[in-house]
Amino acid sequence: MQPTVAVLEFDSIARGIEAGDAMVKRAPLEAIRAGTVHAGKYVVLVGGLTADVEEAVAAGREVGGPSLVGLVYLPDVHPDVVASIGGARRDGGEALGVIETLTVAAAIDAADGGVKGARVVLRDLRMADGLGGKGYVLFGGEVAEVEAAVEHGVGRIAGSGQEVAHVVISQLHGEMDENLAAEPRWLPRIRGAEKPDAGGPVTAGPVPGGRPTPGTGGTLAGAVPPRPRPRARKRG
Repeated sequence: MQPTVAVLEFDSIARGIEAGDAMVKRAPLEAIRAGTVHAGKYVVLVGGLTADVEEAVAAGREVGGPSLVGLVYLPDVHPDVVASIGGARRDGGEALGVIETLTVAAAIDAADGGVKGARVVLRDLRMADGLGGKGYVLFGGEVAEVEAAVEHGVGRIAGSGQEVAHVVISQLHGEMDENLAAEPRWLPRIRGAEKPDAGGPVTAGPVPGGRPTPGTGGTLAGAVPPRPRPRARKRG
């Protein structure tokens, strides 16, 4: 049996730290992981025996008050969700399901609901950092199973106001599949593709605006350098 897991998300870092302290003081927990995420929020994840996690969540609610913007409580959490929270990523399936949420807690809740409700692969679970505080979950598998997973995941967070969007792509293109399997952030991938070979020669290209090309001593890009003047001969 999997441990009970709860995630509390606060829009105040100070209140989040105070709540995390109260939670770990209230009950003996097997694990607590807390820290900041985009955009200026604080997340506390706790795990342990059901009764202990319930007590810790109660303490977090009391201290967090209106700063608590997201909460998910998962008794017998699916093991794939635990692995995905830890950074595991998987391939699988011709179809793709995506659920996008406003908070970390809602993304985890949707992931657990989807993977428990259908025979799918939990491909990825992305949360907060680099996403402006949002989260998203990817399911892979046969079309009918992916549709069922998305339905269960969306149903789990229905009424919370935390869903942004959800889609099912019946046959994901191979190149898009490769992009999803790679580094998910766009800018590092683009910059990585532009890096020259460290061992190759560096060639100075034209510089726009008529500015001097670096390393030319002031010569304009594309201009022909001036010919040296001949030295005058000394008369004997």
